[in-house]
Amino acid sequence: MMRLFLLMFTLAATVLAGVGITAVLAAGMDGWQPIVAAAAAGGLIALPAAWMAAKKIRTL
Repeated sequence: MMRLFLLMFTLAATVLAGVGITAVLAAGMDGWQPIVAAAAAGGLIALPAAWMAAKKIRTL
């Protein structure tokens, strides 16, 4: 389960951090603080998302 979780986490974190960074830049917020905050928030949101997705796939 742990390997599946780590794989799902790398994919989810990359996608969610990218979405967050794109949203920040589209909103016109420039500077490194909003970009880093959006990337960190994407990584934090990816933790439970990856865990739930891995758990769901594992039960199938």
